[in-house]
Amino acid sequence: MVTYKCFKCGKQISSKNLEKRFACPNCNSKVFYKPRKHITKVKAE
Repeated sequence: MVTYKCFKCGKQISSKNLEKRFACPNCNSKVFYKPRKHITKVKAE
């Protein structure tokens, strides 16, 4: 199961809740993104 984050209110929404209607249940926004995990950058020498 994939979790998305609403761009407007910032709440996390599961993909199961978005199957029927692709809108945020909290604020009715239609803009989402998948939060990425923190990536550590390493400098090459």
